[in-house]
Amino acid sequence: MNLLERFGIKNRVAIVTGGGRGIGKGIASIFAEAGAKVLISDKMAETVQATAQELCDQGGNVLATVTDVRDSGQVAEMVKTAIEAFGRIDVLVNNAAGNFKTSFLDLSENGWDAVVRATLKSVFLCSSAAAKIMVGQKSGNIINVSSMDAFRGSISTAAYGASKAGVVSLTKTLALELAPYHIRVNGIAPGHIDTPGTSQWRLPEVVEQLRGSIPLGRLGQPEDIATVALFLASDASSYMTGETILVDGGVLLSRP
Repeated sequence: MNLLERFGIKNRVAIVTGGGRGIGKGIASIFAEAGAKVLISDKMAETVQATAQELCDQGGNVLATVTDVRDSGQVAEMVKTAIEAFGRIDVLVNNAAGNFKTSFLDLSENGWDAVVRATLKSVFLCSSAAAKIMVGQKSGNIINVSSMDAFRGSISTAAYGASKAGVVSLTKTLALELAPYHIRVNGIAPGHIDTPGTSQWRLPEVVEQLRGSIPLGRLGQPEDIATVALFLASDASSYMTGETILVDGGVLLSRP
């Protein structure tokens, strides 16, 4: 295997959840550009269909499915669609999540449950469904998108930080349990990434404040996460499992 093949994912089949925009779209885009067959899922029909069409117009082999990854039945349908279209699943990227900001004292039980269901339970449901296919194949690769908030306290995001820390822990456990079936499980923990879901950063004063907290001096872009996902999806990372890579521009370097 030459160097380009080692870093390549041509003809591999990938599912990317939350793939309609932001980090998920960035990952789906670079996977398609690298020659993978990609199924992107999102609960927003118009968004995911537009993204799939855009990537197809650029020469990608991309399908869209409208999926609420909080629902096991819809997750099963997503996996079924990938198998019917492409015959196998080589890579699952668990990117979909949900969050809202409120102080811990104002966080309701329903609010807590909503974030945990969208951010942590969804990873369990999708990984469980895809892993059953991968076990039969005796190969597979699961990539879980966590957050730097899994490694620090963050005001007004108690449920989100706890859920993302749960994703890191689940990544380690799945890596151990699935290794005998030649399935690798790794994660990515993004820092401040400029996406449609973080549009509040675009206020000039907030952007400048954030930049000042980032040693590399800029907000991350979806491509910064997508290139790491490509590495984890490729054979270049074939001796890695159970790891979560922090991609935060150095934010946590100054924290104990």
